[in-house]
Amino acid sequence: MRIPNFTDVLRARRVIKEHLTPTPMWSYPVLDAALRTKVYVKHENVQPTGAFKIRGGLTILSSMDAEYRKHGVVTYSTGNHAQSIAYAARQFGAPCVITMPERANAEKVRAVRALGAEVLLEGATVDEAAATAARVSVERGMRLLHADEPELVAGVGTCYMEIFESVPDLDTVIVPVGSGTGAAAACLVAAAMAPKCRVVAVQSEASPAAHESWRLGKCVSQSNRTIAEGLATGRGFALPQEILRGKLADFMLVSDSAIRCAQRLMLTHAHTLAESAGSAAVAAVLSYPEDFAGQRVAVVCSGGNASEREMPEVLSAEFKRENLERKISIVTASA
Repeated sequence: MRIPNFTDVLRARRVIKEHLTPTPMWSYPVLDAALRTKVYVKHENVQPTGAFKIRGGLTILSSMDAEYRKHGVVTYSTGNHAQSIAYAARQFGAPCVITMPERANAEKVRAVRALGAEVLLEGATVDEAAATAARVSVERGMRLLHADEPELVAGVGTCYMEIFESVPDLDTVIVPVGSGTGAAAACLVAAAMAPKCRVVAVQSEASPAAHESWRLGKCVSQSNRTIAEGLATGRGFALPQEILRGKLADFMLVSDSAIRCAQRLMLTHAHTLAESAGSAAVAAVLSYPEDFAGQRVAVVCSGGNASEREMPEVLSAEFKRENLERKISIVTASA
């Protein structure tokens, strides 16, 4: 297993510049007042596929030999990684198969198919879809892409280069975690560009595999029940975990109710329709306000592919757990 470094991120940036423009990073006074912290939102939700993972997809497809690419690629995903690989495969003319859970977000399935990829819906979870992807790889001779790919981490690292160039004196960057490529990339780039900045990971307590893998120092499997599709992984991944263990400042767990609360806050206070995973960084500030009070904090809105079925919950859900009702009342009063 090769561990990527900052030089790999610099190489990836040359690729990304050929295909994408930097995404905006804005602050919102009303959001700052509600969270009682200076917050900069990195809007990866405005990427062509609606999520940050497009950076990794373009980087890994560009790294493949042209003859090898002709055989195609296959991967598994709940949606955003799927769109990333499908988009990149179309850009480079490679056949592409995506395996997704049977109840995957219908909007994301349509998007992947619109990008020209073949979609196979099999299994109840992304881990079961992964088994299908492995089988397809063998049967069709296609390259299997997974989270333990150095190019994926390097490509995502270009997002954090943009963050530290925009606001070089940040105290903390908060990164949502599913497989952990985003947080691993943030750690690599922060070490090179902003060594005084903390990198904090956040995951749903309903799917805590990456958190537990980091805490225990080895990759483990855990229950996988979160509402947040982009955070829904049931096991730790070796490559991201190897980077996180040596460089991550903290790893927080938040409730799904806090994530829904953060989604509503992003909608009302930052004019942003964020998917559940894309709201997790704000959920961390809501859930642990004392950890971020008075700081300059960047939160990564990792995706904006919210489904129709989750929006009624965002707008009308009652948040009963712990002190979330009190936090919502503070937010409302601050507006």
